[in-house]
Amino acid sequence: MLCVVNPPTWRGVRYVLARLPSNGTMVRLLLTLALALPAAAQVVPGLQTPPSGNNQKASVTQYIGPVRIDIEYSSPAVHGPDGKDRRGQIWGKLVPYGLTDLGFGNGKPAPWRAGANENTVFAVSNNVNIEGKVLPAGRYSLHMIAGPEEWTLIFNKDANAWGSFYYEAANDQLRVNVKPHKHEYREYLTYEFPVRKPSEAVGELQWEELAVPFTIKVDDINSLYISKLKENLSNVQGFGWRGWVAASQFLTQENTHLDLALEWAEIAVTKQFIGEANFATLSNKAAVLAKMGRKDDARKAMDVAIHHPTAGPLDLHQYGRRLLAEKQPQEALAIFKLNAERNGDTWPVHVGLARGYAGIGDTKQALEHAKKALTQAPDDLNRNSLKAMVETLESGKNIAQ
Repeated sequence: MLCVVNPPTWRGVRYVLARLPSNGTMVRLLLTLALALPAAAQVVPGLQTPPSGNNQKASVTQYIGPVRIDIEYSSPAVHGPDGKDRRGQIWGKLVPYGLTDLGFGNGKPAPWRAGANENTVFAVSNNVNIEGKVLPAGRYSLHMIAGPEEWTLIFNKDANAWGSFYYEAANDQLRVNVKPHKHEYREYLTYEFPVRKPSEAVGELQWEELAVPFTIKVDDINSLYISKLKENLSNVQGFGWRGWVAASQFLTQENTHLDLALEWAEIAVTKQFIGEANFATLSNKAAVLAKMGRKDDARKAMDVAIHHPTAGPLDLHQYGRRLLAEKQPQEALAIFKLNAERNGDTWPVHVGLARGYAGIGDTKQALEHAKKALTQAPDDLNRNSLKAMVETLESGKNIAQ
């Protein structure tokens, strides 16, 4: 029994029974009796028996942002159940090119089930584009029409059948054409996602020495994220300022829906029972205003944040580093000095001063503070970094910011 085209047992008989004419009483009786007889390969619902043809079930899940994709399939091997090596005999032979009369089912030429045994099932939580064509959210059987140069992938709305025996083209939701390519040897038929990007991925069937890729894209993925964020913030994640800050930061980083980002930032600061004025919430609001181009408002908001009692030494240090990265060395040094005024010799005050003075070209003072910071280093990572900084400054060179 070939693993790719083997007909079902119990389930297949159910199909036949269901499709018999009303006068087929004797045939029904014979088939029903056949089900009652012992059979080594018989499949009975609820019993944990080996899969037909020993084609183990498998599945893979991949997310594209918030969109979940699942592929469930049975995985045949290149070596048959009898151990015969079928390498070189898979494509165009075991898996025929074009449509095939399977000798069972509705009698119509059918595509390959893209695996073994039950349908290969492709499920997606949201609308996506497959090879540039829309596939609505849902659960589909995946079939393929193989060819030496081009394949047709079929997403069919009947996801609950056994293989392609009763495949009906009228139930197709989507068909796309793709090009196969050579691949390193795979003993077991596998579905993989070898390419993964923020808003797209490439799914791929891999078996023997061939791969069949198909590109899956999500349109306007940020809108999906925003929808999820709104849902989250109406739940337990919204019962505190941290969720609102995180959601606002996402919009700011993506430079999208900035009015909404500012609204969420304000909630994090002022909303009754939720909001809290602290360095994190105030500096986040300043970041949104800066992204919106409201520089004066952003400067004022950040000034409130850095002078707030919750602004700790690490908060000020990181803000100073950010100013250095933005090529504002004088402003950065002012923040590092403020940190020293408020927090004295606390770590990482001297690290900041070393970088701040280096930023304006004062290597002498930078070296002085780097040496002090070295004596305070809390771990080997910082200690080694500061040793390198001291050595660079002692050689008369400036340091990278």
